[in-house]
Amino acid sequence: MVDYVELTKPRVAVLVLFTVGVGVLLAGGRAFPFLVLLHTILGTALVAAGASALNQWYERDSDARMQRTEKRPLPSGRLQALEVFVFGLALGLSGVLYLALTLSHLLAALLAAATFVLYVAVYTPLKRRTPLNTLIGAVPGALPPLIGWCAVRGEWTHEAGMLFLILFLWQVPHFLAIAWMYRTEYARAGLLMLPVIDPDGRRTSQNMILYCLALWAVSLQPVFYGEAGLLYLSGAMLLGLMFVATALGFQRWRTYCQARRVLRASLLYL
Repeated sequence: MVDYVELTKPRVAVLVLFTVGVGVLLAGGRAFPFLVLLHTILGTALVAAGASALNQWYERDSDARMQRTEKRPLPSGRLQALEVFVFGLALGLSGVLYLALTLSHLLAALLAAATFVLYVAVYTPLKRRTPLNTLIGAVPGALPPLIGWCAVRGEWTHEAGMLFLILFLWQVPHFLAIAWMYRTEYARAGLLMLPVIDPDGRRTSQNMILYCLALWAVSLQPVFYGEAGLLYLSGAMLLGLMFVATALGFQRWRTYCQARRVLRASLLYL
């Protein structure tokens, strides 16, 4: 049972479900759509768990070559590939079906299905083929808050678009920091992350700064649309400045420790 739980990557799932909840609550406004929140979180949890399991099924060979993943259930031999494939597919499909049956807006289930397919069938294979995989993976990574939003509203509005952009831009420096920290292991596993083909870190640092600045700009848009007040503006300004500052620090000191600071700043920002 413990191995099956590990396949679902619980810590990643918590982060995903947090953004789903944010989407539901923002879309609900002053109302508190408890049942919609509950059904959306449960259904998305199944989809996220299935996607994580299939990701590990697909990457079982590369996981065996990396110290940080070699003890996962598949590379360690505690589970077999077929049972993990069936487990992941069943979770993903049941999550999409649950959302379709319990929510009044089908769009939420369709977005969950798109997230599942993009993550498993597009992003995961491309990690071996192109360093652009981080940008591609940021698309399904930014869809969960839209699942929450559409579960309440049933449509994609400009507010939903801003949620998508904020999370999309946030992911790039976040995952580049992780990729820099483990670039040697990624290279050994054959995963084509940007830091693997950028040994001096120049392109990595430039991308970090670019996306941090873009995130800072986009995060201020709700204020200009009159949808957020002074408290939000102050938080967005301060957290954005902190995030940019750590990225600039990485440009100057391209070390493991500075990349870890960028990673911590990204988590604090979110």
